[in-house]
Amino acid sequence: MEAAIRNYLVVTGGYWAFTITDGAIRMLVVLYFHMLGYSPFEVAMLFLFYEFFGIVTNLVGGWLGARIGLNLTMHIGMGMQVVALAALTVPDAWLTVPYVMAAQALSGIAKDLNKMSAKASVKTMASGSSDTRLFKWVAILTGSKNALKGGGFFVGAALLEWLGFRGALAVLSIGLLLVMIVTIILLPSGVGKMKSKPKFTQVFSKVPAINWLSAARFFLFGSRDVWFVVGLPVFLYEVLGWTSMEVGAFLALWVIGYGFVQASAPKLIRKSHQLRKSHHGQGPGGGTARFWAFILALFPAGIALGLQQGWPADSVLIIGLILFGIVFAINSAVHSYLILAYSDHDKVAMNVGFYYMANAGGRLAGTVISGWAYQTQGLEGCLWWSTGFVLAAALLSSGLPELSRKEHV
Repeated sequence: MEAAIRNYLVVTGGYWAFTITDGAIRMLVVLYFHMLGYSPFEVAMLFLFYEFFGIVTNLVGGWLGARIGLNLTMHIGMGMQVVALAALTVPDAWLTVPYVMAAQALSGIAKDLNKMSAKASVKTMASGSSDTRLFKWVAILTGSKNALKGGGFFVGAALLEWLGFRGALAVLSIGLLLVMIVTIILLPSGVGKMKSKPKFTQVFSKVPAINWLSAARFFLFGSRDVWFVVGLPVFLYEVLGWTSMEVGAFLALWVIGYGFVQASAPKLIRKSHQLRKSHHGQGPGGGTARFWAFILALFPAGIALGLQQGWPADSVLIIGLILFGIVFAINSAVHSYLILAYSDHDKVAMNVGFYYMANAGGRLAGTVISGWAYQTQGLEGCLWWSTGFVLAAALLSSGLPELSRKEHV
């Protein structure tokens, strides 16, 4: 168990370092290209390939991790992020929209390789542990990642102010390269590698629970990004008159708070009526996912109704977004646990890859619909789309089974 904890800490540390660069590069691109005269919607579109290639990466990445080992796919992701950061240090004349989108595509591939590898590794490291330990480890890894991504927003903005665009990218690239070297030295080889070489067709799960969960995940993350990616920041900037720094700081604080709630999800759920009924040592099941999804649907609908009634928009959005974030974080943590709990040890990489492919698909759909819905229906329209997505996730969660003891081992 000591070796498992040590490996878990190494993986988590590497994941943290990567996540800081992921948040920082997003904020650097948003602020720098806004300074160059890009509209908020044009800046958002720079991330389109970032989301699209996440779908492809998760589909292929899980299969690749099962063949060559999760530690190797994690380090490939780190290396690609180093290259993506360095690629943006070129002169301004080179920074055309296609070039930046290509660099962001590389960063998106790197992010999803790293995320899939880190989260799937937890299942192998927690082998033989209790279900609550697995839930706790997954929640801490996922929650801390989101908190640090928000911290990365601050790091990116601070480095931009201190060192400029290219200096900031150089520092992030060198720092991540050093972390990658350390994790290569400390981690054992072959983590998550299947004994037999899986065929590519095996990435499509034949386990109904994983398919239902992946479908629910698609709509859950679409429900967030359908108003959070384009609609909300453009509304804050254009309608409420916030500065770009105020928008960035607010979204960063929201992501940090969301991460802390996600890391605390096991304690929050344990106190709820839903989990108090569970057996000792058993994590949440399908009923927990359904319960929290239906609760989540109340908040985007409530925010939309508040705006339509003419209530103060800034108060409605700040309070509503905080409440939405708390319940969304609990939903996400439950999903992240269930995908590992439903997976066999030797197929965890491919199942997690398939699941995060659905996650990336939901984010892409949410990003595209967010821009279209905001232009045609305003922020209230984005919020009603979000409500519909959450309800779809809740209904799809009806196919999720409860977990028996034998399914946890």
